[in-house]
Amino acid sequence: MGRETYTGDVAFELRGHLGIITLNRPRSVNALTQLMCECLLVQLQDWAVDDAVTQVLIRGAGDRGLCAGGDVSSLYAEMLALQDHDGGGILPAGAPGYAADFTSETFLANEYALNRTIAQYPKPFIALMDGLVLGGGIGVSAHGSHRVVTERTRAGMPETTIGFSPDVGGTWLLGQAPGELGLHAGLTGAHLDAAEAIASGLADVEVPSAALGELTQALSSAPVAEVLPKFTVTPPGPAETDRRGWIDYAYSAPSVEQVLERLDELAPEQEEAAAAARALRGKSPIALRVAHRAILAAKQLTLEAALDQEFTIAVHMLRSHDFREGIRAQIIDKDRTPQWSPARLDDVDDSLVERYFTPVPGHRLRELQTL
Repeated sequence: MGRETYTGDVAFELRGHLGIITLNRPRSVNALTQLMCECLLVQLQDWAVDDAVTQVLIRGAGDRGLCAGGDVSSLYAEMLALQDHDGGGILPAGAPGYAADFTSETFLANEYALNRTIAQYPKPFIALMDGLVLGGGIGVSAHGSHRVVTERTRAGMPETTIGFSPDVGGTWLLGQAPGELGLHAGLTGAHLDAAEAIASGLADVEVPSAALGELTQALSSAPVAEVLPKFTVTPPGPAETDRRGWIDYAYSAPSVEQVLERLDELAPEQEEAAAAARALRGKSPIALRVAHRAILAAKQLTLEAALDQEFTIAVHMLRSHDFREGIRAQIIDKDRTPQWSPARLDDVDDSLVERYFTPVPGHRLRELQTL
């Protein structure tokens, strides 16, 4: 039997030499809260210097998934209090509203610190990416040293659906994907299966979901390098060469508008391209433009620099019309009919996009991290 410590929404257990993290909000698919991120960060820091712990594993409670992302509904009330700038859905730097101390920024700063800690962890970090693994769920798993998917995995960064841009180091992960797979996943918010997640660099191996309990037990007494190969299977997967062909062609276009033109060109012969075009047309235009630029930039950045860039974007998006409207349409009212502002890609000018990449004094990542 292991030693267990519960802090409500997250549980920690030491089983043999394996430190086990269980995200424990199954009714919300283990969506992350600020307290959960803080508890995770403190526990990982303790285990990093604990000789009794040789490797760490993260999993989700319930049968729906590891984690469906951050608990954005908790941000919604705070955003309602922000005064929207009617000239384009974002408060300009220095406008009323930036002077306030928004707890959402501290939440994100600590979450990004957690993502960085996992990426730099000195011991094997094994993530069981079973079921839904979205947004913040990617942040607590895909930065690990051993990323395990199953036949039930649906992984992705769906932020553009709610008027946001991929974060939690997601732009960096997507930027490292082969070819243009990362841009495709990041802009469309596609849910990737096991084979697609592995091909995109978000995961390493597949293990049958029915074997995860046995895998966890085996890891309590033997190192991951010895145990994991015994459980892995080869995912069936799509014809990856064919898929890469149309994705690389379409998403190598220099702008979102031109990506759409190429997808439309491919659509008559390629249903997946047609589906991607339909998906893009339903996303927030400003979020698409910002995400496109952020992922391309992150190809040349370190993870640390990408997190800094993501935080700057997030500071602005917390004050934007589209993030608030996206949460309302998808999560609060669930009418799935967001009214984006601007409503068309053609109306998103370069100066508006540039604002999202302009740091605001007093609202920088390192200034707001509390742990």
